[in-house]
Amino acid sequence: MSWDLEQHGPVALIRFDRPPENLMSYVLLAQLEAVLDEVAADQATSLVLITGNVPGYFIGHADLDDVDQLVYGRPGPGDPDAWGRTLARMATLPQPVVAAVNGQAWGGGFEFALAALLRVAASSAHFCFVEVGVGAIPGAGGTQRLPRLIGSSKAAEVILSGRLVHAAEALELGIVDAVLPDAGFVDAALNWVAPIAAQPRHTLVAAKRAIVEGLALPLSDGLENEQRIFRATLTSDESRRMFDAAGDHDSSG
Repeated sequence: MSWDLEQHGPVALIRFDRPPENLMSYVLLAQLEAVLDEVAADQATSLVLITGNVPGYFIGHADLDDVDQLVYGRPGPGDPDAWGRTLARMATLPQPVVAAVNGQAWGGGFEFALAALLRVAASSAHFCFVEVGVGAIPGAGGTQRLPRLIGSSKAAEVILSGRLVHAAEALELGIVDAVLPDAGFVDAALNWVAPIAAQPRHTLVAAKRAIVEGLALPLSDGLENEQRIFRATLTSDESRRMFDAAGDHDSSG
Protein backbone atom coordinates (compact mmCIF):
# COMPACT_ATOMS: atom_id res chain seq x y z
CA MET A 1 0.00 0.00 0.00
CA SER A 2 1.53 3.29 -1.11
CA TRP A 3 -0.90 5.47 0.85
CA ASP A 4 -0.37 6.20 4.53
CA LEU A 5 -3.30 7.67 6.46
CA GLU A 6 -2.64 9.54 9.70
CA GLN A 7 -5.09 11.44 11.87
CA HIS A 8 -4.05 14.81 13.28
CA GLY A 9 -7.09 15.95 15.21
CA PRO A 10 -9.73 16.91 12.61
CA VAL A 11 -7.20 16.64 9.75
CA ALA A 12 -6.67 13.40 7.82
CA LEU A 13 -3.11 13.45 6.49
CA ILE A 14 -2.58 11.18 3.48
CA ARG A 15 0.99 10.57 2.33
CA PHE A 16 1.91 9.05 -1.04
CA ASP A 17 5.00 6.86 -0.85
CA ARG A 18 6.28 5.18 -4.01
CA PRO A 19 10.04 5.54 -4.38
CA PRO A 20 12.05 6.59 -6.20
CA GLU A 21 9.97 9.25 -8.01
CA ASN A 22 6.41 8.90 -6.67
CA LEU A 23 4.93 7.99 -10.05
CA MET A 24 1.16 7.59 -10.04
CA SER A 25 -0.48 4.53 -11.58
CA TYR A 26 -4.04 3.47 -12.30
CA VAL A 27 -3.83 0.84 -9.56
CA LEU A 28 -2.60 3.34 -6.96
CA LEU A 29 -5.32 5.81 -7.88
CA ALA A 30 -7.91 3.11 -7.22
CA GLN A 31 -6.28 2.53 -3.83
CA LEU A 32 -6.53 6.24 -3.05
CA GLU A 33 -10.18 6.22 -4.02
CA ALA A 34 -10.80 3.58 -1.35
CA VAL A 35 -8.88 5.66 1.22
CA LEU A 36 -10.93 8.74 0.32
CA ASP A 37 -14.17 6.79 0.72
CA GLU A 38 -13.02 5.79 4.21
CA VAL A 39 -12.19 9.39 5.10
CA ALA A 40 -15.47 10.70 3.68
CA ALA A 41 -17.45 8.60 6.14
CA ASP A 42 -15.43 9.76 9.15
CA GLN A 43 -17.47 12.37 11.00
CA ALA A 44 -14.40 13.33 13.05
CA THR A 45 -12.48 14.45 9.94
CA SER A 46 -13.05 18.02 8.80
CA LEU A 47 -10.24 18.40 6.25
CA VAL A 48 -7.97 16.20 4.14
CA LEU A 49 -4.31 17.04 3.48
CA ILE A 50 -2.46 15.07 0.79
CA THR A 51 1.31 15.18 0.34
CA GLY A 52 4.23 13.15 -0.99
CA ASN A 53 6.39 11.03 1.27
CA VAL A 54 9.43 10.78 -1.03
CA PRO A 55 11.89 13.67 -0.68
CA GLY A 56 11.68 16.00 -3.67
CA TYR A 57 8.47 14.54 -5.07
CA PHE A 58 4.78 15.27 -4.56
CA ILE A 59 3.58 13.15 -7.45
CA GLY A 60 6.34 13.04 -10.02
CA HIS A 61 3.99 12.40 -12.94
CA ALA A 62 1.88 9.59 -14.35
CA ASP A 63 3.40 6.11 -14.48
CA LEU A 64 4.98 5.75 -17.92
CA ASP A 65 3.96 2.08 -18.13
CA ASP A 66 0.34 3.22 -18.01
CA VAL A 67 1.02 5.78 -20.74
CA ASP A 68 2.66 3.07 -22.84
CA GLN A 69 -0.51 0.99 -22.59
CA LEU A 70 -2.55 3.88 -23.97
CA VAL A 71 -0.12 4.68 -26.77
CA TYR A 72 0.04 1.11 -28.08
CA GLY A 73 -3.31 -0.21 -26.90
CA ARG A 74 -1.71 -2.85 -24.71
CA PRO A 75 -3.61 -4.40 -21.83
CA GLY A 76 -2.30 -3.76 -18.35
CA PRO A 77 -3.25 -3.53 -14.71
CA GLY A 78 -5.71 -0.94 -13.52
CA ASP A 79 -8.42 1.16 -15.13
CA PRO A 80 -7.43 4.05 -17.46
CA ASP A 81 -10.49 5.94 -16.20
CA ALA A 82 -9.03 5.97 -12.67
CA TRP A 83 -7.47 9.41 -13.15
CA GLY A 84 -10.74 11.12 -13.99
CA ARG A 85 -12.74 9.18 -11.42
CA THR A 86 -10.36 9.66 -8.49
CA LEU A 87 -9.71 13.33 -9.14
CA ALA A 88 -13.45 13.90 -9.38
CA ARG A 89 -13.82 12.07 -6.05
CA MET A 90 -11.52 14.65 -4.48
CA ALA A 91 -13.99 17.33 -5.56
CA THR A 92 -17.08 15.46 -4.33
CA LEU A 93 -15.51 14.40 -1.04
CA PRO A 94 -17.49 16.13 1.73
CA GLN A 95 -14.38 17.60 3.35
CA PRO A 96 -12.13 20.19 1.73
CA VAL A 97 -9.01 18.63 0.20
CA VAL A 98 -5.69 20.49 0.37
CA ALA A 99 -2.70 19.42 -1.74
CA ALA A 100 0.59 19.97 0.09
CA VAL A 101 3.05 19.97 -2.81
CA ASN A 102 6.48 19.13 -1.44
CA GLY A 103 8.50 18.78 -4.65
CA GLN A 104 8.04 17.80 -8.27
CA ALA A 105 4.48 17.93 -9.56
CA TRP A 106 4.67 17.37 -13.30
CA GLY A 107 2.00 16.21 -15.72
CA GLY A 108 -0.44 14.09 -13.77
CA GLY A 109 1.06 15.34 -10.52
CA PHE A 110 0.20 18.91 -11.50
CA GLU A 111 -3.31 17.79 -12.45
CA PHE A 112 -3.68 15.97 -9.15
CA ALA A 113 -2.83 19.15 -7.25
CA LEU A 114 -5.31 21.15 -9.33
CA ALA A 115 -8.10 18.76 -8.33
CA ALA A 116 -7.71 19.82 -4.68
CA LEU A 117 -9.74 22.74 -3.37
CA LEU A 118 -6.61 24.46 -2.02
CA ARG A 119 -2.86 24.06 -2.57
CA VAL A 120 0.23 24.91 -0.55
CA ALA A 121 3.76 24.40 -1.83
CA ALA A 122 7.19 23.94 -0.35
CA SER A 123 9.63 26.61 -1.49
CA SER A 124 11.45 24.02 -3.64
CA ALA A 125 8.27 22.71 -5.30
CA HIS A 126 7.85 23.03 -9.06
CA PHE A 127 5.05 22.40 -11.56
CA CYS A 128 5.19 21.52 -15.24
CA PHE A 129 2.98 20.24 -18.04
CA VAL A 130 5.34 18.17 -20.18
CA GLU A 131 2.65 16.60 -22.35
CA VAL A 132 2.60 18.91 -25.39
CA GLY A 133 6.32 18.44 -25.88
CA VAL A 134 6.07 14.64 -25.96
CA GLY A 135 3.14 14.22 -28.32
CA ALA A 136 0.15 14.51 -25.99
CA ILE A 137 -1.91 17.02 -24.03
CA PRO A 138 -2.84 17.04 -20.35
CA GLY A 139 -5.52 14.39 -20.02
CA ALA A 140 -6.59 14.41 -16.37
CA GLY A 141 -8.22 17.81 -16.18
CA GLY A 142 -5.26 20.13 -16.68
CA THR A 143 -6.68 21.97 -19.69
CA GLN A 144 -9.93 22.56 -17.80
CA ARG A 145 -8.99 23.16 -14.17
CA LEU A 146 -5.97 25.43 -14.68
CA PRO A 147 -7.82 27.99 -16.88
CA ARG A 148 -10.64 28.11 -14.34
CA LEU A 149 -8.10 28.74 -11.61
CA ILE A 150 -5.79 31.38 -13.13
CA GLY A 151 -7.49 32.48 -16.36
CA SER A 152 -7.32 31.12 -19.89
CA SER A 153 -4.35 33.04 -21.29
CA LYS A 154 -2.01 32.44 -18.36
CA ALA A 155 -3.02 28.79 -18.26
CA ALA A 156 -2.52 28.42 -22.01
CA GLU A 157 1.03 29.79 -21.76
CA VAL A 158 1.91 27.34 -18.99
CA ILE A 159 0.36 24.38 -20.79
CA LEU A 160 1.64 25.15 -24.28
CA SER A 161 5.20 26.10 -23.31
CA GLY A 162 5.79 23.11 -21.05
CA ARG A 163 8.02 25.29 -18.88
CA LEU A 164 8.74 24.90 -15.18
CA VAL A 165 6.71 26.98 -12.75
CA HIS A 166 8.53 27.28 -9.43
CA ALA A 167 6.73 27.78 -6.15
CA ALA A 168 7.18 31.56 -5.94
CA GLU A 169 5.71 32.08 -9.42
CA ALA A 170 2.95 29.56 -8.70
CA LEU A 171 1.93 31.78 -5.80
CA GLU A 172 1.98 34.89 -8.00
CA LEU A 173 -0.16 33.16 -10.64
CA GLY A 174 -2.64 31.86 -8.07
CA ILE A 175 -1.84 28.19 -8.61
CA VAL A 176 -1.00 27.80 -4.93
CA ASP A 177 -2.35 29.64 -1.91
CA ALA A 178 0.84 29.72 0.17
CA VAL A 179 4.53 28.87 -0.06
CA LEU A 180 5.93 27.26 3.08
CA PRO A 181 9.51 26.41 4.13
CA ASP A 182 11.06 23.15 2.98
CA ALA A 183 12.23 22.39 6.52
CA GLY A 184 9.32 21.03 8.52
CA PHE A 185 7.01 21.39 5.53
CA VAL A 186 4.34 18.90 6.62
CA ASP A 187 4.11 20.45 10.07
CA ALA A 188 3.89 23.90 8.47
CA ALA A 189 1.11 22.65 6.16
CA LEU A 190 -0.77 21.20 9.14
CA ASN A 191 -0.45 24.56 10.89
CA TRP A 192 -1.64 26.37 7.75
CA VAL A 193 -4.82 24.29 7.48
CA ALA A 194 -5.51 24.30 11.25
CA PRO A 195 -7.73 27.43 11.26
CA ILE A 196 -9.85 25.92 8.48
CA ALA A 197 -10.07 22.48 10.08
CA ALA A 198 -11.13 24.10 13.37
CA GLN A 199 -14.37 25.35 11.81
CA PRO A 200 -17.57 23.30 12.31
CA ARG A 201 -17.44 20.28 10.04
CA HIS A 202 -20.98 20.64 8.71
CA THR A 203 -20.45 24.23 7.60
CA LEU A 204 -17.11 23.38 5.96
CA VAL A 205 -18.86 20.60 4.06
CA ALA A 206 -21.69 22.92 3.00
CA ALA A 207 -19.40 25.76 1.94
CA LYS A 208 -17.17 23.43 -0.08
CA ARG A 209 -20.22 21.95 -1.79
CA ALA A 210 -21.52 25.41 -2.71
CA ILE A 211 -18.15 26.41 -4.15
CA VAL A 212 -17.52 23.24 -6.15
CA GLU A 213 -21.05 22.89 -7.49
CA GLY A 214 -21.29 26.60 -8.25
CA LEU A 215 -18.17 26.54 -10.42
CA ALA A 216 -19.92 24.10 -12.75
CA LEU A 217 -23.03 26.30 -13.09
CA PRO A 218 -23.94 29.64 -14.66
CA LEU A 219 -23.87 32.41 -12.03
CA SER A 220 -27.65 32.64 -11.67
CA ASP A 221 -27.95 28.89 -11.12
CA GLY A 222 -24.99 28.94 -8.75
CA LEU A 223 -26.65 31.64 -6.66
CA GLU A 224 -29.86 29.60 -6.47
CA ASN A 225 -27.87 26.54 -5.45
CA GLU A 226 -26.07 28.57 -2.80
CA GLN A 227 -29.41 29.65 -1.34
CA ARG A 228 -30.60 26.04 -1.12
CA ILE A 229 -27.44 24.96 0.66
CA PHE A 230 -27.49 28.08 2.89
CA ARG A 231 -31.02 27.43 4.10
CA ALA A 232 -30.45 23.71 4.61
CA THR A 233 -27.32 24.48 6.64
CA LEU A 234 -28.97 27.20 8.67
CA THR A 235 -31.84 24.92 9.71
CA SER A 236 -29.70 21.85 10.40
CA ASP A 237 -29.60 20.37 13.88
CA GLU A 238 -25.92 21.25 14.18
CA SER A 239 -26.48 24.93 13.40
CA ARG A 240 -29.50 25.13 15.67
CA ARG A 241 -27.42 23.77 18.53
CA MET A 242 -24.74 26.39 17.80
CA PHE A 243 -27.31 29.21 17.76
CA ASP A 244 -28.86 27.96 20.99
CA ALA A 245 -25.44 27.82 22.65
CA ALA A 246 -24.63 31.34 21.43
CA GLY A 247 -27.96 32.58 22.78
CA ASP A 248 -27.29 31.04 26.18
CA HIS A 249 -23.89 32.69 26.25
CA ASP A 250 -25.32 36.10 25.34
CA SER A 251 -28.09 35.91 27.94
CA SER A 252 -25.63 34.89 30.65
CA GLY A 253 -23.58 38.00 29.98
